[in-house]
Amino acid sequence: MARQKRVSLDPNAADRSVFERAARCWQLYVLLIPALVWLILFAYYPMYGLVIAFKDFKIRAGILASPWVSPWYKHFTDFFSTSIAKTTIVNTVLLSLYQLLFSFWVPVVFALLLNQIRSHRARKTIQTISYAPYFLSNVVLVCIISVLFSSTGVVNNIIQSTGGNIRNFTSEAQYFRPLYIGSTIWQSMGFNAIIYIAALTGISPEFYEAALIDGANKFQRVWYIDLPLIMPTVILMFILAVGNIMTIGYEKAWLMQAGGNTSVSEIISTYVYKTGLQSAQYSFATAVGLFNSVVNFIILVLANLVSKKAADISIF
Repeated sequence: MARQKRVSLDPNAADRSVFERAARCWQLYVLLIPALVWLILFAYYPMYGLVIAFKDFKIRAGILASPWVSPWYKHFTDFFSTSIAKTTIVNTVLLSLYQLLFSFWVPVVFALLLNQIRSHRARKTIQTISYAPYFLSNVVLVCIISVLFSSTGVVNNIIQSTGGNIRNFTSEAQYFRPLYIGSTIWQSMGFNAIIYIAALTGISPEFYEAALIDGANKFQRVWYIDLPLIMPTVILMFILAVGNIMTIGYEKAWLMQAGGNTSVSEIISTYVYKTGLQSAQYSFATAVGLFNSVVNFIILVLANLVSKKAADISIF
């Protein structure tokens, strides 16, 4: 006779079972405390400062005592009424789209190629070499770009020795985006490939054994086994990349700015840095940064929704 499942009539039984499980694994929850403290202090508590986007912030008065602006969206309208608003938004979107278009797929291809190397020592050596640039600071990276592409740099010396004319790669607007995106690919390719390498490592060898029995070559194994099985990971990373399409750190772009390339190198983050810290327009800069974050959030939600509908893969 099948045993009947006993149903508890106590409405607090489920809550008690949750607390009982938590009590049995209390050590794991203790380990979560440092991460939760960090998250609260550095991710959620700073959001309190967003209120100055709607105030005329005075350092001496503080955040709470500073007067509210009227109307509440004054700083936002001030930003959109400036001539620099369209330039910074367009430059940010274009730079992000180009970077997404040219750099997103590189770590995927690199991980697939690296997975084909059978020598453990050679694979580890290539991985180490590809990781190294990621740990360079932006200051060092821009210095390397200057050494290679400035008017007296290595590239211009080679061009001049072959009879060509010297070009100002680091100061002309037409070269800013190629230099920015190219250096980003070189710096982040190896590190960004880690998650794809981990996904490839988790593929069962039985798939490859079956493919070899069927006579599949290396390209067919990559196309019909590797790519489909890591595609959920690729889609999730793509959603995150699309969600950050308006977020570009100011450091590298600001360090690469020169008099002749500001028409394409002035992005939202550099503009916020200049108006907020250099010009001390804290409320105005916060409003611009808040606008940027809200747009990022909307794009992330839409990208996640489209992915969920199209491929049934989503972050949330």
